[in-house]
Amino acid sequence: MAFAVKETLSNLAGKLPLGGNLPKEEEVAELRQKYEQAGQAQVFSFFEELKPAEKTQLFHQLSNFEPNRVNELVDKALNPPPSSDLKAAALEPLPEHATASILDSDAEDLKRWYDAGLASIADNKVAVVLMAGGQGTRLGSSAPKGCFDIGLPSKKSLFQIQAERIAKLQSLAQHTLGKEKVTIPWYVMTSGPTRQPTQDFFEQHNYFGLEKENVIIFEQGVLPCISNEGKILMESKSKAAVAPDGNGGIYQALINSGARTDMGNRGIEHIHAYCVDNCLVKVADPTFIGFAASKNVDIATKVVRKRSATESVGLIVLKNGKPDVVEYSEIDKETAEAKDAKQPDILKFRAANIVNHYYSFKFLESIETWAANLPHHVARKKIPYVDPQTGETVKPERPNGIKLEQFVFDVFPLIPLEKFASIEVKREEEFSPLKNARGTGEDDPDTSKRDIMQQGERWIKAAGGIVTSETADTPGVEVSPAISYGGEGLGFLKGRTIKAPAVIESDAAGA
Repeated sequence: MAFAVKETLSNLAGKLPLGGNLPKEEEVAELRQKYEQAGQAQVFSFFEELKPAEKTQLFHQLSNFEPNRVNELVDKALNPPPSSDLKAAALEPLPEHATASILDSDAEDLKRWYDAGLASIADNKVAVVLMAGGQGTRLGSSAPKGCFDIGLPSKKSLFQIQAERIAKLQSLAQHTLGKEKVTIPWYVMTSGPTRQPTQDFFEQHNYFGLEKENVIIFEQGVLPCISNEGKILMESKSKAAVAPDGNGGIYQALINSGARTDMGNRGIEHIHAYCVDNCLVKVADPTFIGFAASKNVDIATKVVRKRSATESVGLIVLKNGKPDVVEYSEIDKETAEAKDAKQPDILKFRAANIVNHYYSFKFLESIETWAANLPHHVARKKIPYVDPQTGETVKPERPNGIKLEQFVFDVFPLIPLEKFASIEVKREEEFSPLKNARGTGEDDPDTSKRDIMQQGERWIKAAGGIVTSETADTPGVEVSPAISYGGEGLGFLKGRTIKAPAVIESDAAGA
């Protein structure tokens, strides 16, 4: 029952039609009584003065909330049971049998994982889930973050870069394994504000060369916004205020959108999930897929090595014998600075979480058995609302309420250690997040552009090409994903000189 209620809360509220039949008086009375008994009568404060269409909208939205469940979630979030002191918790790095590192793995292992992953892709058993619910507000854009142009010479958006990597990987698998056709379905999870703009952007760009039926755009759920006093806030007289349920809403959204069913119908066995803001992400990485499959795990995660003891990143750890993520603010100085006993020149706790995950389809089939156990986290926000006494819209100057959200990695402690694995990858090759406005100097459009251009230059030099520049600070070379997925296929540049900055879009480019 709790799961069914949670499903309603997270995915139906705020997504209901404006039209429909006007509710009967007895239906309204019954619903009003339910909210009154839960101490949430304020949501009906202006019901009688609404127009018929507005009454219908509000009635349907409130019908798909369960007010007692709202109260329960808020109480648990604001008054969590006493947790063990993190310092007292048993924190250890993941055991060696559950980890690997691209930095020092045997070349034969890397090839074996890559070949196995590519074979799974060629057999149409691999899908990709993109978490793309964020807007580019902090970047100075109202568009979805995936639409953002980081300033590459090609002017490609994050969506286009990732779509072209999928297309290239399909082609690689097709030709390497001699398949007639290879498809990697791309499930793009948006939020309410980004759903339509994302859909429009993909349509305007003809899905960047991918087949429309293989790009499935769906929406994560929402949860009601709550006042500091525990009351559901109203955005307007006819609509409750709601907010996306966090990237942890991915699990329920896969069910409610039909995405999981679609995966099952396609025969998918392996899923790669990641965030849109990482311009270096290796979408559906064959090595990652092959590694996780070889371990026969339910979940695997990529990590990068922590730069320093003070870097503000969450860490993948073993906490009280269970895989978990510990935020940097929760670790004391002594723990953060501890050195690895076997490698005293590097940190003991160094596995930085980059929200880049593998799931077995079999595990996603079990969502119903554990989703209700995922915790909700509190984000205190300034939330505009309608005063239930006066009907006036209030724009608060300080946080007046909370938004509830879940984190995608909250599921980690719920699975056995033997079903979890982690692989360390090279930061310069696979992780460059876009978080801040241009000019910040860290995780901003300029650093994203720089990292792609420097990667391209490394690839060209490794292939025997020569890169020159008139400036000491080499701007680098953009290598289109249409030419190379991960540095392969650039032999045609051997001995050729490329003057940076440049773009390599075809094997005839760069002469």
